[in-house]
Amino acid sequence: MRLPRGAERPIRVFINGVEQRDGEGYSIHGAEIVFSRPIIKERVSRARWIVMLIGLFGSYEPNETIDIHYRHGGETRVLEDAPVLPD
Repeated sequence: MRLPRGAERPIRVFINGVEQRDGEGYSIHGAEIVFSRPIIKERVSRARWIVMLIGLFGSYEPNETIDIHYRHGGETRVLEDAPVLPD
């Protein structure tokens, strides 16, 4: 995944609310965060999205959320449920 433009250290990475350690769960290469394992993001088809919207049933597929805490312009910012780039 790409870091937000202008992101400065310290950068803290959370997967499903659990803080990861730089060098173990992920590493930073330039402007990208590279994870040590695949991150599972749910893929919801248009039909499934519609039936969830009208309340017929929910979604129970695995889905990991990534939150990034970083500094920008002297203040701490948070990117919630950050998008993951395909391999």
